[in-house]
Amino acid sequence: MIGLRGAGPAFSQLPGAVRGAAWMLAACLCFSGMNGIVRHLAQELPIFAMVFFRSLFGLLAMLPFLLRPGLASLRARHPRLHCVRAVIALVAMGCWFYGLGRMPLAEATALSFTMPLFATVAAVAALGERLRVRRWTAVAVGFAGAMIIIRPGFAAVTAAMLLVLFSALLMAANQTLIKFMSRDEHPNSIVFWLAFLMTPASLGLALLDWQTPAPAQFAWLAGLGLLATSAHQCMARALAATDATAVYPFDFTRLIFAAAIGFAAFGEIPDMWTWVGAAVIAASAIYIAHREAQLRRRAARAPAP
Repeated sequence: MIGLRGAGPAFSQLPGAVRGAAWMLAACLCFSGMNGIVRHLAQELPIFAMVFFRSLFGLLAMLPFLLRPGLASLRARHPRLHCVRAVIALVAMGCWFYGLGRMPLAEATALSFTMPLFATVAAVAALGERLRVRRWTAVAVGFAGAMIIIRPGFAAVTAAMLLVLFSALLMAANQTLIKFMSRDEHPNSIVFWLAFLMTPASLGLALLDWQTPAPAQFAWLAGLGLLATSAHQCMARALAATDATAVYPFDFTRLIFAAAIGFAAFGEIPDMWTWVGAAVIAASAIYIAHREAQLRRRAARAPAP
């Protein structure tokens, strides 16, 4: 997927919105492929063994991108927050992997779309951002979409569903920390220290229930780390190419890719409520992103006091 950058001058001359959309679609395909691998391996390997190898191979795959600007970009200005992020991400990934192994791929992906809604609420609680009625309404509508998928009282609410939602909540907290740290922390530092700290931490948990992967499983795990790194690199290029509101709607193609992988690899067919709930969550999340972009532009145009 990283090869899109080398597609020649024709690609670089395309409008930013087109390049951003292409990078975002590539990111979504990588994320979906990564989740498909987890869905497959979750039937064979312990959860934290997968988390460890995903962290290890992901760290190795990202080193060339992180070291290119020099070691100075890895300087940690918030060492305690890096540790907090690593703990949050470790628990979030464990919950996400557990959920992927025990529920349909498309359904888990649809519930993960609640992450921007949790992030909006977290920004109010942690960063003191102000939300007005329209955005609060959009958040409420988004969570209603999650309830359409889960359908409490009409279908069995499983532990896997709740852990996927908890994972989305934790990743929203992680995103809020990134928002705070990015004010004076280099992006390379934020990415590197998370993977560097998660690798030994996840190894400690994996050793409690260790199972050495078979050679074929090692290949899948290496692909897991490579796809994860490629997904983040593609997403970074998408956001660099154009405004986030232009590419954010394409994030919801993950559901289409997940449904295709789930059907082809596992014989899963998403029910109607998964699609309806995902559409409701997507609409609310896109509105929130669009509204936040509008407010940022207004604040930028406002004269200084």
